[in-house]
Formats: sequence, structure tokens, C-alpha cells
Amino acid sequence: MRKIVPQFGVGTFRLTGQTVIDSVKNALDVGYRAVDTAQIYGNEAEVGQAIAESQVNRNEVFITTKIWTDHYAADKLIPSLKDSLQKLRTDAVDLTLIHWPAPSTGISVSEMLHNLLAAKQQGLTKHIGISNFNIELTQQAIAAVGVENIATNQIELSPYLQNQKLVEFLQAQQIDATSYMTLAYGKVLNDPVLLEIANHHQASTAQIALAWAIQKGFSVIPSSTKRENLIANLKAQDIQLSAEEMQMIAHLERNGREVDPEGLAPLWD
Repeated sequence: MRKIVPQFGVGTFRLTGQTVIDSVKNALDVGYRAVDTAQIYGNEAEVGQAIAESQVNRNEVFITTKIWTDHYAADKLIPSLKDSLQKLRTDAVDLTLIHWPAPSTGISVSEMLHNLLAAKQQGLTKHIGISNFNIELTQQAIAAVGVENIATNQIELSPYLQNQKLVEFLQAQQIDATSYMTLAYGKVLNDPVLLEIANHHQASTAQIALAWAIQKGFSVIPSSTKRENLIANLKAQDIQLSAEEMQMIAHLERNGREVDPEGLAPLWD
């Protein structure tokens, strides 16, 4: 299976100002080599500053950003991405995603994907992909630009929202699933099943949830403002869950979606 998106990155959703600068610098310092941001997060300039001030070369860092819904039209997408590149202090990002399908904008999936592909062809982004797309919209994206041009679908995935149908579809198409909200806003952290598994591995529940996602083949982008948590999250990669433990987590599915903005989200599978 082609894997374009690094398995482990640091997320920056809801982090701004000095908080996001410190988080990204700490993450790079302790070994992260992928950073996820978005135009709507309002922190691209700080993320760019953190990478520039870190001890890590730009070419060693995989940067993902996402185009906001206001910028999908042909006359707006490329200028908006150039603005993001300026903020991120780079000539090109590694991955650019359509953030939400946003049917309310009236711009078709085919049109937005073609506009994004044009940005790739201009060398502004190495890879392109989608975020928050259901199966039908992913099929439309594939029809528009070809499966080889869709590096990932970044979607909400957690032990409480396992999105099995969509995940199986993506994996059959060899499209990376990137998991965001893997800890369900912290709701999974006190789960008795995860606590039991965590005790067995002398790990935290956060590490178990991340290990589960990695073992499912997902890329993960947890965020943290604490250096010790950034280090602990990274260690989830060293945990090997048994088939029985994976099955225990499979039973936690409850369609527990945390993010579902009206007008932006599709009809979920």
C-alpha cells in the first residue's frame, strides 16, 4: 500500500499564538517530523515561525495545510495557498487538503479538486487530498482527478467513531486514512476498557487509543501543549496490541461523532 502521509504527526487545531509555537517547536525537538495545520486555524504563520526557529531542516518536515471553504473557486484557491506558503515560510507544502466538502458553497467536488490539482501542477504542493469526505464524495474526487492524486482522506476516527465502511473503502482504494480527534476530545481517556488494556501495557489510555489507530493503518495527528505528552504520544508507536485487545476496542464503537458542522459536513456513511 502506498503511504504518503507520515504515520505520526503533530496537530495544531485550536492552538494559537505562543502556545502553538511552543507546541510545534517541542514536537520537532522530541522527534516529530510532520505538522498539520489549516487556513481556518489562524496559526499558519506561527507554525511557519516554529519550524523556521527549530533545529530541524524544512526538508525534513512534512507540512500539511487545508484550504478553507471560502477559497475553493478557481480565482481564489491558488492565491489563498500562496498566502499560506508565505505564512508557513516555504515554497511548497507537502500536502494540501480540501478541508470540508461544504455543499453549501455550490462548488462541485470536481471543480474544487481540479483547482487543487492545478496548485499541485504549479509546484505549490507535492501532494493533494481531501478531508471529511464520505464514500460518495470520495468517489467523485477520484472520478475528477484520479485516485493517484488523492493522498489521504483526513477524517474523524476514534475508538468511539470507527467509520468502518468509509475506512474499508479508502483502504481498498489505497488512500491513506488520517485520523483526527483520535481521543474524542479526551472522552476516551477514562474508558474502562482502554484503562484495562493500558494497565496491561503499563501505558496511558491516550497511548492505547493512538496505538489502536496506528495498528488500523491510520496516520495520526494528536496535539498537545505539554512536552511530556508529546513524548508520551510518540511512544504509542512502540505498543503492539493483541488481536483480542483490538477486538475489545472494536466493541467501543458508538458512532460518537464530535465534529459535524452544518453546511460543511456531508451525509455520513
